[in-house]
Amino acid sequence: MKKIMINIILIILIFLIYILQLNFFSWFKIAGVMPNLYIILVLFIGLFTSRNLGTIYGISIGLIIDLLTSQKIGITAIIFGLIGLLAEIFDKNFSKDNRMTIMVIVAATTILAETAIYFLNYIFLNSNIDVLAFIKIVLIETVYNIILSIILYPLIQSFGYYIENEYKGNKILTRYF
Repeated sequence: MKKIMINIILIILIFLIYILQLNFFSWFKIAGVMPNLYIILVLFIGLFTSRNLGTIYGISIGLIIDLLTSQKIGITAIIFGLIGLLAEIFDKNFSKDNRMTIMVIVAATTILAETAIYFLNYIFLNSNIDVLAFIKIVLIETVYNIILSIILYPLIQSFGYYIENEYKGNKILTRYF
């Protein structure tokens, strides 16, 4: 029953983030760039739940984004699914208690996701390459995501450990071996 409630809360978070992305952050663009809170959400789900759930949520969120905004369906879904997989690797190799570690993980996944989406859009949609504009967008979005992850970290950490207890149990010693 608790897992069902957790999944309902995560689905509500997806819709809440969609509303925030569409309405709130459209007012607070920096040089025309908004943060990508979905990258932080998929990373959070993958870090605190299982690899399968992080991948499933990543693909689902990516498909929703592709259906609403993209010309090709599946590009964002693939990238977000990979973020869900990478989050499990980050969980096994890094500590979630350190804010610096979370900042580095958020920065790495933001850069990786945006670069992969840009590259796949270039391949499949034959879009133009403007490397300097792309680098500017990625750097601003990365800084924006890092700042938001620092601000939201106490909420993410407390809800995350609650989710982790439900999905993984209290296996602190066995997760490192």
